[in-house]
Amino acid sequence: MLPKQRVSRTRGRIRRSHNALSARPSVGCANCGSPKLPHAACAECGFVRPGLKVTAGRKSGD
Repeated sequence: MLPKQRVSRTRGRIRRSHNALSARPSVGCANCGSPKLPHAACAECGFVRPGLKVTAGRKSGD
């Protein structure tokens, strides 16, 4: 089925106004100060919280 009448640009944009993306929050790492996602390990130094350091192991390509 086709629409009975064309929807104007303004009307269509008003209808889609709630679909906009929002910026992802970021916080500074307590250890090195680089930006990171909250509740996640720092990509630069691996710091999560005092007393816990996450190190990602790499698999060898043999």
